[in-house]
Amino acid sequence: MAPIIEGPPEPNAPKRPLGKRLAWFAALWIAGLLGVAAVAYGLRLFVV
Repeated sequence: MAPIIEGPPEPNAPKRPLGKRLAWFAALWIAGLLGVAAVAYGLRLFVV
């Protein structure tokens, strides 16, 4: 069976393109922002 979690990349492995790394960063940032907003609005509806 193939391992589920991959180890760190080899020291001489090429890096991913900057655009792809920035896209992942932006996607995770937006997902976190939406998650916090959803919890905040849920708490607001619960309290008010």
